[in-house]
Amino acid sequence: MPSSTMQMFAFILAVLGVVSATVATLLPNWKVSADVGSNIMTAISQMQGLWMDCTWYSTGVFSCSLKSSVLALPAYLQTARTTMVLSCMMATMGLCLAALGLKCTRWGGSYRSKGHTAISAGACFVIAGVLCLVPASWFTNEVITTFMDSKVPKSSKYEPGAAVYVAFVSAGFLLAAGVIFCLSCPGRRGGPLDSGSSHPDKPKQQKLRQEQIANPWTGEFIQILM
Repeated sequence: MPSSTMQMFAFILAVLGVVSATVATLLPNWKVSADVGSNIMTAISQMQGLWMDCTWYSTGVFSCSLKSSVLALPAYLQTARTTMVLSCMMATMGLCLAALGLKCTRWGGSYRSKGHTAISAGACFVIAGVLCLVPASWFTNEVITTFMDSKVPKSSKYEPGAAVYVAFVSAGFLLAAGVIFCLSCPGRRGGPLDSGSSHPDKPKQQKLRQEQIANPWTGEFIQILM
């Protein structure tokens, strides 16, 4: 079972993963124009993202246009959109659960409940990492396949952009955080918050005490259970 320090480290990795996945989803440079063939004097660089296409001109002007038609997009681009959004949602849900499952916090219920919550958070992070890894891998494969195709003109060839690498890094952060949180299986021994007790060694029920008092009329001793 990971310690509180490892859980905090995993939480930081998860935060970095959520931020990186969100940034990768919004960046317009999932693929950039390759520096091959004849040089274009007006447009220095062309970039394509999940939501918009951008062009950097030699005059210093940077213009972007949104992808208006969803049905006209290729399958890998539609899949990348969907999975990246789902990845960000799952990772955000995992952060909320992880905040409740941290051992160093006082909220989240008993020790066993916090362990189950941490496992649920780890599952969310793992799913979010896989959802982020799949579109990045598929997108990279499509770009490389198109680049290696001799039938495609050199002026229309692209190479993977920085957003793809950010997506790979965020997937690694989320998977690492998910594995650490999934190891937070609650043990048999209760922790500080188990059963609402403030002391880890305090039993759930108090033992009965026996006391003897003397009967004033007969002088006999009577045992009373407290």
